[in-house]
Amino acid sequence: MSELKRHMSLFHLTMYGVGLILGAGIYVLIGEAAGFAGNSMWISFLLGSIVAIFAGLSYAELTALYPKAAAEYTFVKNAFKNNFFGFIIGWLTAITSMIVAATVSLGFGGYFTQFIELPITFVAILLIGILSIVNFIGIKESTWANTIFALITAAGLILIIILGLTTEPSKPIDYFEMPNGSTGIILAFVLIFFAFIGFEDMANVAEEVKRPHKTIPRAIILSVVITGVIYILVSLSVVRVLNWEELSLSSAPLADVAKNVLGTNGSITLSLIALFATASTVLITLVAGARILYGMAKSNSLPLFLSKIHSKTKTPWIAVIGILIASVGFAFVGDIVVVANITVFAVVITFAVINLAVIVLRYTEPELERPFRVPVNIRKFPILPLFGFATTVYMALQFEIEVVLVGFAIIGIGAIFYLILKKRNQITNSDLS
Repeated sequence: MSELKRHMSLFHLTMYGVGLILGAGIYVLIGEAAGFAGNSMWISFLLGSIVAIFAGLSYAELTALYPKAAAEYTFVKNAFKNNFFGFIIGWLTAITSMIVAATVSLGFGGYFTQFIELPITFVAILLIGILSIVNFIGIKESTWANTIFALITAAGLILIIILGLTTEPSKPIDYFEMPNGSTGIILAFVLIFFAFIGFEDMANVAEEVKRPHKTIPRAIILSVVITGVIYILVSLSVVRVLNWEELSLSSAPLADVAKNVLGTNGSITLSLIALFATASTVLITLVAGARILYGMAKSNSLPLFLSKIHSKTKTPWIAVIGILIASVGFAFVGDIVVVANITVFAVVITFAVINLAVIVLRYTEPELERPFRVPVNIRKFPILPLFGFATTVYMALQFEIEVVLVGFAIIGIGAIFYLILKKRNQITNSDLS
C-alpha cells in the first residue's frame, strides 16, 4: 500500500501536467524556432504536439498498468526484463533533469537581462546555486501551488495570443513562409520539442493520485492537447506583432512582443511571468533530479553515498550537490540551442523505448488488465506506439553530430557506472557468502 496520500484529482493532475509542460520551453525557445522556420514555425509546434500525443498515449497505458514512482525504470524493466536497459533509461532521465535545469536557467538569464545587464551564463549559474540551496533546505510543494503556477504561466501565453490576434500586422503574413525550407521546419520541430517535455513526470506522482488507473491517462492526454493548442496559437500570434527575423534575434522574445504592443509595462509584465515560470521549472527539476539520483542509489543502481539523507534538513544532500555540479557544468556551454538539443536527444531516446515497451508488453504480458489501452489496434498490435517509435527514431537522426556524440557519451558513462557497480555488488555478495 502506498505511504503517500492520494490527493490529486483529474483537474489538479491536469493542471500539474500543464504547469510542467508550459513551465519554460516556449518562453525560452520560440525566438530560436522562428530563426529556423520563420512564419511557418506553427507547423513545427503541430508536429511536436503529434509526437507528444503518441508518447503521451504510451505513457498513459503503461502508467495504468504500473502506477508507481520511478516510472520509466519500472516500465522498461517490466517490458524488457533487463536491468541494464532499465538502468540506462533511468540514467538518461536523471541526466535530462540536469540539462533541463541548465537550459531553463539560461532562459531565465535572458529575461533577467531585461531588468539588470549581466552576462546570461553568470545569471544562470547564480540561479542554479540559489535554488540548490533551497533544494538542500527542503521544499514542500502543494497541489494548489502547482495549479496556481500553471494558471499564471498560461495567463502570460494567453495574453500573447490576445495581443497577437488583435494586432493588425503591417503587411499580410504568409504562414507558410519557410526561409530555410522544410529543413528549417524539421530543425525547429526537433528544437521546440523541448517545450513539450514534462508530461512524462506526471507518471512519477502516481502514488499521490486518486484512482490513478483512470485519472493519469486522462490527465496526460488533456495536458498535452491543452498545451499543444496554446503553443500553436502563440506561434501564429507572435509573428503578427514582430517579424520572425526580429524574434530570432531576441533573448526575451515574448517580452519584446508585449513591449511592441503595450510598451514598457507589457515587457515588464511578461518578463516577470517568464522569470517566475523559468525559476519554478529549474527548482522543480533540481528537486526531481536529486530524488531520481537518491532513488537509484537506494536501489543499488548508483553509488550508495548518493542516498545519504542530511540529519537536519532530511534531504538527499549529496544527490543535491551532484545535481548542482552537473547543471552548472551544462550551463557553462552557454549556447541554449546546443544544451536544449542535448536534452531533446536524451528524451527522444527515452520516448522511443517507452513506445516500444507498449508493443512488447502487448505480446509478453497479454493477460494483464489494461485500464487504459492506446486506441487504434490490429488485434494485439498497437499502431500509434509504432508511429511514435518511428517518429522519435527519425528525430534522433536529425541532430548535429556533436549533439549525438554527447548523447552517446552520456549513455556510455552510464554503462560504465552500471558495470562498475554490478562488479562491486558481486564482490560484496561473494564476500558476504
